[in-house]
Amino acid sequence: MDSPDLLLDRDLEIAQKEKDPDPEILRRLSENLQLRTINDLKKESLALHEMVISSSVDPEDCFAKMSSLLRKLKDYVLTINPEADTSEGEKGLIKHRSPVIPDDFRCPISLELMRDPVIVSTGQTYERSCIQKWLDAGHKTCPKTQQTLLHTALTPNYVLKSLIALWCESNGIELPKNQDNCRNKKTGKFVSDCDRPAIHALLQKLLDGNPEIQRAAAGELRLLAKRNADNRVCIAEAGAIPRLVELLSSTDPRTQEHAVTALLNLSINEGNKGSIVNSGAIPDIVDVLKTGSMEARENAAATLFSLSVIDENKVIIGAAGAIPALIDLLCQGTPRGKKDAATAIFNLAIYQGNKVRAVRAGIVVPLMRFLKDAGGGMVDEALAILAILASHQEGKLAIGQAEPFPVLVEVIKTGSPRNRENAAAVLWSLCTNDAQHLKIARELGAEEALKELSENGTDRAKRKAGNILELLQRVEVVVDP
Repeated sequence: MDSPDLLLDRDLEIAQKEKDPDPEILRRLSENLQLRTINDLKKESLALHEMVISSSVDPEDCFAKMSSLLRKLKDYVLTINPEADTSEGEKGLIKHRSPVIPDDFRCPISLELMRDPVIVSTGQTYERSCIQKWLDAGHKTCPKTQQTLLHTALTPNYVLKSLIALWCESNGIELPKNQDNCRNKKTGKFVSDCDRPAIHALLQKLLDGNPEIQRAAAGELRLLAKRNADNRVCIAEAGAIPRLVELLSSTDPRTQEHAVTALLNLSINEGNKGSIVNSGAIPDIVDVLKTGSMEARENAAATLFSLSVIDENKVIIGAAGAIPALIDLLCQGTPRGKKDAATAIFNLAIYQGNKVRAVRAGIVVPLMRFLKDAGGGMVDEALAILAILASHQEGKLAIGQAEPFPVLVEVIKTGSPRNRENAAAVLWSLCTNDAQHLKIARELGAEEALKELSENGTDRAKRKAGNILELLQRVEVVVDP
């Protein structure tokens, strides 16, 4: 380890805290950290990205600080050398210095200044050629929000276009007449951001009999699939999915982790979901979920959730024995593993057959334990799953036998809006056609809490609270005579 450098520590602290650090501090950091060029910064950013992906700890706060520092260093390098990060076609944009482009003027896809901004159905704005490329690739969602697009019509954003023109004029910048960052300027064809030769070379390494080479290749594909949408398409088109599925059975834990995580990243692409399932991956993913390392189990759960977005896959996943394995992870996993398991179980339980599987596998007991442990961080997930299980008769019976009423009433009184809503939904299912449960709820003071919820809860909570209050009134009518 290097000996302590107090000046470097101080410069780092100031650069991270201040929005616009002194250029002299940034100069010293650039020199001391050997981040003198844009290429240096890109390599550092890539290394940071890969470290975060492979880390088992939550990197969010540290990653944000380091990313912010790299952006400030990049701005500094560009200030002293404006053409350092500029292609020949872009150099015409720069006259004397390169001002920082406002984020609202950048396309969320290309991150470049927009020339022809258009609005999609979600209200987000993109450069026309970039969003058109996205749509032509078969995507049905908004790249930034991941919301499903109601239609694919593109509406010109004339107001933003005028603002960009004014900003360019005031900063002495000319927009290129034929700017098209998402198309090949010679042929007009779409250009992928992926490196096909490199991907094919990695695929050949997957076929190699050397375990170390296979492990390294699977790790690189994992990172490439994480990086961008084009890579996910290219990797699948190269035929990597069946090879990665084969590696799920590897006896090397790290290779197995890389393979399942690569499939998780590939499954973000809607078209790849079908390819993964058709490759026979689900039984192998379930095996990883049962016997893999903790990281592999967590990512296997996340992969099953991703695949279960398609309804027919819910049936296949449930039939493959995933639910008992997910419940094990829910009970034994890390905080992240528990969240991944709960999310997958919730989505799978939308299918009625999986509700029964979950109940018979004993899920109600750990869910009630989470519900009673407010400090455990799993109350939200437990209530959401209980609400969906309670809609099935077997789920209703199992929950009713777990003595849930005190904690449900307490959540209705003091919980978050969403938790109050789900607690009311569970209580309504339990009390419907069950006078004994209604009696217990009333004795615990549910009626007053439900009246308050019927006035101040979410729309769904108000409906559920109103329904339970009606049931309570009917019981009173029966008892009074």
